[in-house]
Amino acid sequence: MPVLPATTPRTPARRSLIAFGLAGALAVTAGPVAPAAAAGRPAGPTPPRQSTATGANVANPVVAGPIARTTPVGDSRHGYPFLATDVDLAAAGYVEEEFFLFGTATRYAVQGTQDAAVLGADQPYGTRLVVRRPANTGKFNGVVIAEWNNVSNQWDQEVDWFQSHEHLIREGYAWVGVSAQRAGLHSATGLKAWSPGRYGPLDLTVGGTVTDDSLSYDVFSQAVKAVRHPTGVDPLGRLPAPRYVIATGHSQSAGRLANYYNGVQRSANVLDAVVLHGGGGVLRTDLATPVFRLNSEGDVASGILPAAARSQADSPVLRSWEVAGASHGDWKLITDYGPLRKRDIGSYPGGYPGEPQTCTLPSLSRVPQHMVQNAVYDHTVAWVAHGVAPPAAPRIDMTGTTPPAVARDDLGLALGGIRLAQHEVPLRINSGSNSGPGFCFLDGSSVPLTDAQLATLYPTVRSYVDASVAATLLAADAGHLPRSFTRDPAWYSDLRDLIGEYVAAGRISEYAAARLEDRLRRAEQAGTAGNTARAGALLEQLADRAEKSITRDPAARDAVLRTTEALIALLDAAERRAR
Repeated sequence: MPVLPATTPRTPARRSLIAFGLAGALAVTAGPVAPAAAAGRPAGPTPPRQSTATGANVANPVVAGPIARTTPVGDSRHGYPFLATDVDLAAAGYVEEEFFLFGTATRYAVQGTQDAAVLGADQPYGTRLVVRRPANTGKFNGVVIAEWNNVSNQWDQEVDWFQSHEHLIREGYAWVGVSAQRAGLHSATGLKAWSPGRYGPLDLTVGGTVTDDSLSYDVFSQAVKAVRHPTGVDPLGRLPAPRYVIATGHSQSAGRLANYYNGVQRSANVLDAVVLHGGGGVLRTDLATPVFRLNSEGDVASGILPAAARSQADSPVLRSWEVAGASHGDWKLITDYGPLRKRDIGSYPGGYPGEPQTCTLPSLSRVPQHMVQNAVYDHTVAWVAHGVAPPAAPRIDMTGTTPPAVARDDLGLALGGIRLAQHEVPLRINSGSNSGPGFCFLDGSSVPLTDAQLATLYPTVRSYVDASVAATLLAADAGHLPRSFTRDPAWYSDLRDLIGEYVAAGRISEYAAARLEDRLRRAEQAGTAGNTARAGALLEQLADRAEKSITRDPAARDAVLRTTEALIALLDAAERRAR
């Protein structure tokens, strides 16, 4: 069947899907943050504020690089950056480069919410900085996201890059990943063991005499200083100096950044804002630097977010969001990170598709918390650039705090919190909780609803579409999704995964799936590029093919149509809003 041109009108049957029940949602005004402001550029006539994060008291390290790649990516000699991205950066106008930083740093001991105590000064160190940035000035939005790499697995892992890289690239952010902690370099699986020839000069232990992470805080400050105010090699190349730098970190790194905020930020003053993702402790209340907390249901249920930290109310410098149904480690993280871990470590993470499942329930929540995280970054920029405070969000309902217990409905879905359509109008029971060995308690769970449950909840395809689209638009209007949310590839990969599950179960033939994939792939290319009309037309062709080719299993056919028709209607709503 030939591909319909972008101007081909939608069929009346498809367009009518949003006619019922969505008029009110479509009439709601857009969220409080203008797209330009969310990307770090002026909103209307108001110029962005000048950053006050000078970093005047932070030393400049010596920057070496970019460090040459001496082998192809994946070569066993490891002459390339660990976890080098598999994203086609060149196609997006981005580059990836690695730098080494050398200098002397101050050792700090954190003291709760008080300024950190100095343990020693002039301690020599060497570490690395990975940069993924626009190749030219025209693409750069002036904002750097500085990630404190997570080392819970005893190697560097850039969780927030995996979660948000599509959005960061689309909006023109630069991202830098900082190896601040010893484990990332010195563990048995750290950088120095992984590639002695490449990473041999690096050291965060002062020759083995420092056995804690007391250097990490000043090392992180100096890495940011090297990006903000380089004195030699500029890690951002020919890009202008960043207007703002926002620190981000997940899980253990969120805890480290909370310590940094409490103990070091006041004196270092090198950050414009901090995003604590999946954890972080109690924060002091006398600083002007904004902090955004983003936590999943799993973080609340497991206690990774301490009760005392969770009890801190929103303020002019603190905003806390919690996402119902989401897990600490989720489907998006593991499926993006898995192939790189297999390439560079030799094994897939737990829960990776096709690998043996060890948790009690099918692991990894499918709630796309990363879309909320994308909105967090945009809101944080608007906060520091224009003083536009992020919108508030309801907290997840609890029935107990010791131990934490999440309130749930009859299906087992968490109540309260930010409620994306994938949770509010479920096709699966997504939860932040699970049990089993290893990290099962962090990975959450995702159990598909049965055919009978789906038929009861959604007697018609249209009943699902209306409710799902309305819930998505409600989240967007509340500011809990970014304005570009329809361009997120997860809308398409979720449909692809759904079709794959039905093929694996023998309910959709491989031939039918291949015909659907042809249109899905083209729709994804158009939709993620922002061509909603073409994406919608191709999805309508996919829906037509599903109706004609999935005839022996009406429940499987309706499953494909629900997701497809909902995305068509969502794209149609986006078109209407853009007019």
